[in-house]
Amino acid sequence: MEVITKDCTALDDLELAEMADISASGEARLEVGLLSKLKDEWVLVTKITDTNRLLGFSFASLERIGGTPSILIAVASFVREDVAKEAMKLLMKDLYRRALLAFPGEDVLVSTKMSSYFGYQAYAGLHDILPIEGHKPTGEERAWARRLAKRFSLDSQIDDRTFLARGNGSPVAVFDYQPFGEEEFDIDQDRSLEICKSVFEQVDRGNYDCVIPLGWAMAEDLANGMLPK
Repeated sequence: MEVITKDCTALDDLELAEMADISASGEARLEVGLLSKLKDEWVLVTKITDTNRLLGFSFASLERIGGTPSILIAVASFVREDVAKEAMKLLMKDLYRRALLAFPGEDVLVSTKMSSYFGYQAYAGLHDILPIEGHKPTGEERAWARRLAKRFSLDSQIDDRTFLARGNGSPVAVFDYQPFGEEEFDIDQDRSLEICKSVFEQVDRGNYDCVIPLGWAMAEDLANGMLPK
């Protein structure tokens, strides 16, 4: 597999059409028109390819939210094949590498939008993941939910206690990943991810609800190349 990251402005219509084809088979179901809009709003596009075939992609940015170094992923989608997990890990690994270069020696917040708990596999190895079952968010954590929702243009739809953004029936770009042929997480790999499952019980996918989760990539993990796990 090959990882290609470039400015979103460098994307052409053929690449957008390939991304729409992948997205059509999953939760995101994004058409070329919405992807074109996202291209204008975000900075980096990462593509995972194999012999010139697209296996996965994301639109993201590395920026500071209130001074905090952050990886923000506007959308990601992957093929529904047994290579999906490796493609997802390669994509995250490239984003972490770039975060290390952009924010050396700093902890980095990671956030995106998800409509399925399977997406939490992308958070394997992160610390202080929210939302999570049985945890009542503090005032600061609820403030983060509002900040991130505003950055994703969902501030009028967010419940800062549950990190759930209610949809309006229109497609919303999400981190769309589902392990091929797997029903559950590998619990031995990261128990904390499995107990996030109930967080998504109130998500109405038909209405395009989504959860805005966050986690922290520790500076030492980034420096030692320990992410993703």
